[in-house]
Amino acid sequence: MTSASLPTLPLARSAIDRAAHRRTEDLLTALLAQPATRVLAVAAGRAAVSGDPVGLVLRAPEPADAGRLAVYLGTEPDGTEHVAVLVDDVPDGVGLREVGAVLGARDAGLLTQAVALLAWHAVHTHCPRCGGPTRVVQAGYSRHCDADGSDHYPRTDPAVIMTVVDTDDRLLLGHQASWPPGRFSTLAGFVEPGEPLEAAVRREVLEESGIVVGRVDYRGSQPWPFPASIMLGFHAYATSRDIEVDGVEIESARWFSREDLRAAMSSGEVLLPPSVSIARALIEDWFGGPLTDSGVPWA
Repeated sequence: MTSASLPTLPLARSAIDRAAHRRTEDLLTALLAQPATRVLAVAAGRAAVSGDPVGLVLRAPEPADAGRLAVYLGTEPDGTEHVAVLVDDVPDGVGLREVGAVLGARDAGLLTQAVALLAWHAVHTHCPRCGGPTRVVQAGYSRHCDADGSDHYPRTDPAVIMTVVDTDDRLLLGHQASWPPGRFSTLAGFVEPGEPLEAAVRREVLEESGIVVGRVDYRGSQPWPFPASIMLGFHAYATSRDIEVDGVEIESARWFSREDLRAAMSSGEVLLPPSVSIARALIEDWFGGPLTDSGVPWA
């Protein structure tokens, strides 16, 4: 597996030191008592934004935060501390899919981190070993079960996502059955237990499209906290051309030359994934530069 890098990916950016060494039991209590601490309120993966350029709305701690689920996000170079809290509602809140690509590096990193951690806490309130209740420890980076003494940590699910090209350098894109007509993207899938990443790329491409893949090159990665994925991007080289989709996850797939894709996008026949996704970065990496959408939104 050779290594090369995509341009900076929207949700892979950050300007915050996570300062793992500071995750003591009393850290959150101390920070939520300091007016200088910046708090990011999140509800159902959404946060408030404002301004031009757009940025997260960060506030001082409020008394109610002491009773909310809170996680430590880290510190800026100037010493400003950041904490995320889970709230019931954020009026006019937006999610990472909508604003991840336009937020600055600091805010993109903060929101990605907060959404991922809070989503994990929401579904790990009880111990998977004994069923007892768990409590937050290590400033939000672990949960402890007092009943059996076990500790549990946030999980990240690896998924491979890949551009696949044939010997004519045409790009393979697929259309999922659940998508509206015209939506095409790269193939992708989760890595199975005990499976190397390259093998996952070859398996997923074969399962979904019937295409056999040989060489696989790593291109880059970015978090995708919906709810807990890390998308590992690859560029793969097909050794066959005849497409045979699985008909379940992938309804149709096509080979595109660069001119084919440009024309299909210009006419509105094909709609690519949004700029916040690694899929879009992989496609534009193959294409050789930015692609212009027809103006129809992805979602």
